[in-house]
Amino acid sequence: MSETPTIKLKGKDRVVIWPVYFDAERSRSEGRKVPKKLAVRNPRLSEIKRVAEELGLNPEVQRDKQYPKSWWKDRGRLIVDKVESKRKTLLMIAEKLKERRER
Repeated sequence: MSETPTIKLKGKDRVVIWPVYFDAERSRSEGRKVPKKLAVRNPRLSEIKRVAEELGLNPEVQRDKQYPKSWWKDRGRLIVDKVESKRKTLLMIAEKLKERRER
């Protein structure tokens, strides 16, 4: 019998990542957390997950969650391993995501 992994957010080793953090069509007050030059249009949870896997961040998808500022949209979120600070983790993902989109 295998045990399902539990998400532990109380510690400082994991962070929540919402797709809106990378959305170029959102303002900072609407939830975008990365600079406009690193943001992409309509970021998908699946592509953010792929990028996080490439970066070795051990992503876990939670599709049943909604971003609080847009609770009517069912977009989901990721829980990933934290690399240094949350901001640096977000910037790493954003750079890789932008690079993949430009190919």
